Amino acid sequence: MVAVEEATKMLHLIKRFFVAVLMLIVSTAYSITAFAADKEIVILYTNDVHCGIEDNEGFARLSQYKKDLSAQTPYVALVDAGDAIQGSPIGKLSNGEAIVKVMNSVGYDFAIPGNHEFDYGMKRFLEIKDMLSCGYYSCNFVDAYGEAVLPAYKIMTFGDTKVAFIGATTPETLSSSTPTFFKDASGNYIYSFCEDKTGQKLYARLQKTVDEVRKQAVNYVVLVAHLGIDGSVPHWSSEAVAQNVSGIDVIIDGHSHEVNPATLVQNKNGGHTIITQTGTKLQNIGQLTIGADGSLSTKLVRGLTKEDATVQTVIAQEKAAFEEILLQPLGEALVNLYVNDPATGKRLVRVQECTMGNLAADAFKAVLNTDIALINGGGIRKDIPKGIFTYKDILEVMPFGNICAVKEVKGQQILDALEMSVHKLPEESGGFFQVAGISYTIDSTIPSAVVKSEKGNFIKVAGAYRVQDVKIAGKPLALDKTYTVAGNTYILRDGGNGMVMFNLGKLVSEDNLSETDVVIEYIQNHLNAKVDERYAKVEGRILIK
Repeated sequence: MVAVEEATKMLHLIKRFFVAVLMLIVSTAYSITAFAADKEIVILYTNDVHCGIEDNEGFARLSQYKKDLSAQTPYVALVDAGDAIQGSPIGKLSNGEAIVKVMNSVGYDFAIPGNHEFDYGMKRFLEIKDMLSCGYYSCNFVDAYGEAVLPAYKIMTFGDTKVAFIGATTPETLSSSTPTFFKDASGNYIYSFCEDKTGQKLYARLQKTVDEVRKQAVNYVVLVAHLGIDGSVPHWSSEAVAQNVSGIDVIIDGHSHEVNPATLVQNKNGGHTIITQTGTKLQNIGQLTIGADGSLSTKLVRGLTKEDATVQTVIAQEKAAFEEILLQPLGEALVNLYVNDPATGKRLVRVQECTMGNLAADAFKAVLNTDIALINGGGIRKDIPKGIFTYKDILEVMPFGNICAVKEVKGQQILDALEMSVHKLPEESGGFFQVAGISYTIDSTIPSAVVKSEKGNFIKVAGAYRVQDVKIAGKPLALDKTYTVAGNTYILRDGGNGMVMFNLGKLVSEDNLSETDVVIEYIQNHLNAKVDERYAKVEGRILIK
């Protein structure tokens, strides 16, 4: 067995040598590198934490695990692949600062902004980036002149081995975060993520950055990316990047919340790039190991038990600052209100009607007194189980702090919005609507004919509509009739999720009420603080065939 293992190891080293030679032949930007380190290099990684400071493995266990590994090898680093500071009340109420303080106590070495790092506004993001000790990196986040807003990469040295970490943020950010955050007062985009309809701008920016670090004789290139695969725009996915950009050894990915220990994707040069992702809310801790023999391996770690007392103290301090307001009881659910499938955990709110979505949409329609309500499923995040619920629970259901709005729009704009909301089915979409006052059928056998701009915004439907038999208050939708629509400013005013068809409507009101304010008012004043049997099951507002 020993002889077999030694032979396997020798074949691996020979393979890496020939890959290095091939890389040199393909592009003079690459140098022959020493692939071995004197001790193991361990790179821990997280993605899509979404404020889950104590969820699953938790930050205190992550920190202690990092310390324990550091006792075994001096070469340990920790990186994050985005969407850390938004997703729960403690993030919202502190505008991200509380999460950054916890991350600083854990000791991150490298981090990138995901699309949700921008949810508190551009001004706040630029403040947050200065609060984070390690800073943020993203090679494809640029201003109107094409200049980088953030550093593109960081090279870390472990003994004689150099590892380059490059950051990349999904171009979907322009539509999945609030679009106006990336525009000037006149509505012109002043920021970009190298978006186009083919992915070539993103690939070119990444290739330029990889070539730049390879010229500095790095031994390994690790792309820390918030791109995703499942449900992501295909040409901006981490898989597409691996196939179209040469010189990347590993992609530590995020955005799609996938649990993926490792996937090997063949790259442009015939070699392979490892793609890995940990899930969400610290379901797993990712671990990339560069062996002393130069080998690369990834695994997902769970079941940690030891906790770092220092990080525990920081978490307790941040929670205490908001605990009194968060624990105020608001009402009682007499039934289970669901967003996710209790059996599989699948996010039903992004693909079909669900009871929590119906409650939220009913709240918007009733409180804002409109014909219909349209709520983007990506903004509804958590189940409420039967029993007493608190302010914290409602904030966890709708954590974004969006402001409510009402618009007058034609039936045609409503039809186009519905079509845009289902264009990804059967895949998940944060733009899938939960609705009130309206019903319709989706024929998922019809291929989507939605045409989008390079920024992901709706242009037109160039074929048959998947959305059919649309009725408002039981009557067929009239395309030339004006209706009032309740929703949030993210969708109705700012064109979030590419819903720019609403720009053609008239803004009737933009209240100071937040989404949570509306839901709380509906529960307490319309339902007498008891969510009853009418929400025990869905009503067939959205039928899918």
